[in-house]
Amino acid sequence: MVSVTLAVLGGGGNLGPWIVSELVSAGLSVTGVTREGSTNSTPKFQEGLDVKTVNYNSFDALKEAFTGQDAVVSVVGAPGINAQKLAVDAAIAAGVQRFIPSEFGVNTRRVRDQPIGKVLAGKIAVVDYLQEKAKEHPGFTWTGLTTGLFFDSVFKLGSSGINLQEKTVTIIDSGNEKWQASRKSHIGKAVVGILKHPEETANKYIGTASFNLSQNELVAIVEELTGQKLAVIPQSSKDLQKVGEEKLAQGDYRAFVDLLRVHLHADGAGNALQDAANEVLGLPFEDLREVVKSLL
Repeated sequence: MVSVTLAVLGGGGNLGPWIVSELVSAGLSVTGVTREGSTNSTPKFQEGLDVKTVNYNSFDALKEAFTGQDAVVSVVGAPGINAQKLAVDAAIAAGVQRFIPSEFGVNTRRVRDQPIGKVLAGKIAVVDYLQEKAKEHPGFTWTGLTTGLFFDSVFKLGSSGINLQEKTVTIIDSGNEKWQASRKSHIGKAVVGILKHPEETANKYIGTASFNLSQNELVAIVEELTGQKLAVIPQSSKDLQKVGEEKLAQGDYRAFVDLLRVHLHADGAGNALQDAANEVLGLPFEDLREVVKSLL
């Protein structure tokens, strides 16, 4: 395993606790590194975990936090995305061997020239930076990980189109387009898998998923399990894309939700996971019906 000790940057937020939990369960020595002034700090970390509060804009503070660590896993949210470049420099100076940036979600390597790529420009720039630094420093490596939609929130954020309270579903185009999704526990296990397989994952951008699915498949399972029919509201991906682009042109980054739905569900989008690293990471695909049942 490449990592015996590691720092989790921003691990007190939405995804971080799931990753930290899996790292600790795997027997790794984990230090949480949270941002000064962050509201997602110590209370969300596991009890007994070493947590350092650091100024993300300070190279020296970050270097000190990373000293003695074999790897850094970044789970920073939007406010910390751009600070990752400084964190990369600090990690290299501290002798860190592996840096896993805050990617997850959408495969940013594929959307560089798309409107949704404008929202994700910070993440795209960080992976570009990691590629440059790995060439300059042979002892330093990185791994990018795309996981698709966080499936745990599939009925809460509206990205699936299903509204359980109203008993409706907004189906984009045919509803048959496959898309990539992962549970947060699966993502945590995937990070462990990267660290367990350092050679196979070094300086690569890889993908994992709990499953690929379509809107229609999900609707059929929900209707079966609830015994209720969902009223279908048709939605054109072209119209939704236009709405998203108009918001983006006005500087409204809530456009991401509209653009994400097009990214996932538009006919011909082609964003189902094709080359899954599940086998390399030692992760099985999950049973969609059983997962949906647990969420309902």
